[in-house]
Amino acid sequence: MKKTGIVRHQIYLKHKTGVLHPESPQRLQAIYSMLDNRAFGDAVVYIEPRYATLDEILWVHDSRYVDRVLDSAEKARVRFDPDTVTSPKTYQAALMAAGGVMEAIKQAVTKEVLNAFALVRPPGHHALRDQAMGFCIFNNESIGAYYAMKAHGLRRVLIVDWDVHHGNGIQSIFYDNPSVLYFSVHRAPFFPWSGEVSEIGAGEGEGYTVNVPLVPGCSNEDYGNIFRHLLRPIAEQFRPELVIVSAGFDTHHDDPIGSMNLTPEGFARMTALLMEMAALSCEGRLVLALEGGYSPEGLRDSVEMVLWELSGNSKIDKDQMQHAEDAHYERMAETIERVKGIHHRYWKF
Repeated sequence: MKKTGIVRHQIYLKHKTGVLHPESPQRLQAIYSMLDNRAFGDAVVYIEPRYATLDEILWVHDSRYVDRVLDSAEKARVRFDPDTVTSPKTYQAALMAAGGVMEAIKQAVTKEVLNAFALVRPPGHHALRDQAMGFCIFNNESIGAYYAMKAHGLRRVLIVDWDVHHGNGIQSIFYDNPSVLYFSVHRAPFFPWSGEVSEIGAGEGEGYTVNVPLVPGCSNEDYGNIFRHLLRPIAEQFRPELVIVSAGFDTHHDDPIGSMNLTPEGFARMTALLMEMAALSCEGRLVLALEGGYSPEGLRDSVEMVLWELSGNSKIDKDQMQHAEDAHYERMAETIERVKGIHHRYWKF
């Protein structure tokens, strides 16, 4: 029986951001402690991460920027921007974060595992070609998408970003590339002040960037409706060969930053819907990479629910959740119709 792969490693805890920084090692410590104390048993298997090679990092990032990251090695602190700092082992953690995502993708693509969750840090979706940003050093998901295409010959990759922040780095890297469809649902206006519904890609990539900006306070039902009525029809037409998720948990109702109202069950519901989409188009090949989430307890509980879902031990009532989504559809109707109105030239709804 195929299992759910989990990437974890102590090096990710060596990226020290400072006592008051929200993107702290305590986030992963809470998750790792949960993994050690839950009876996932034979449903999961651990995937050993590796360091990304320089060539792999250069698929996405400018060489001068990579040199700056490597030059931070063993230095007490380098500040790349007001939010993004390094410690002596950050460069190792960043290389291993990208490498961990690639190893998860490798095992999913080769069917060693059914699906996978890379529990890594530092996160990646804000990192631009030539600069760190928003706690992110290397763009883990973008490197992973290139790896899937270059090392495994995939032609179509879907990246779904459910972090509360727009993944401006992923968007910019693939903005003119029709091989990667980027779908982001995020709070707006909010950092990094991008991700308007009018940002749809450029050139050959026009229509392959889909942004769904939301107001604060959105719920499980709201996200479920966006996934069902926007993402699913687009995914069915795009037919991805791999689905990568920028899995941020800062939309949890207890998160100190996000101002959204998702529960752990809501994250499991989004995961279930993505599993259905992946099953239809790419034999279930689904890889999640950890992004935000700044309530350690909320992060822990939400990741646990996602892992139960990925491993086939669902703890949610999907029929009941769909009924609730149907009952609350009107709350998202205007947003959904606005996105459809812009993207109807590229996708059938």
